[in-house]
Amino acid sequence: MTKRSQAVITTAEERPRDGWNDPVHGSISWHTLLSSDITPTDSMSAGIAELAPGGELKPHRHDPSEIYFIFEGTGIVRIDGEETTVKSGTTVFIPGNAEHGIRNESSATLKFFYVFPTGSFADVVYRFPEG
Repeated sequence: MTKRSQAVITTAEERPRDGWNDPVHGSISWHTLLSSDITPTDSMSAGIAELAPGGELKPHRHDPSEIYFIFEGTGIVRIDGEETTVKSGTTVFIPGNAEHGIRNESSATLKFFYVFPTGSFADVVYRFPEG
């Protein structure tokens, strides 16, 4: 018997904060909102990420494509070597396996909603360049 996905209504405040703060990954925090390991959902996972001033998610790759929706602040997204300034209201589509990262060079927090077309956030394997 297959478990059926269910509607979920949640907030970042209801979800634990996770993150990285090291030279390999950068300095970023996030709340996973939807993921089949924590919610009765399938086929998509999503969350909210925050970059404090000076914060960065270092360039990396992963198999699934990804969408960012910037809803607070400004930053710089780099996709396959091309940098673009993003601000509140910007949507970014990142193809699968494209090298990408995002940084906050402003004095205010940058927040964005991210979505993966996979049921569990744990299925997204981040690959950072060595050294």
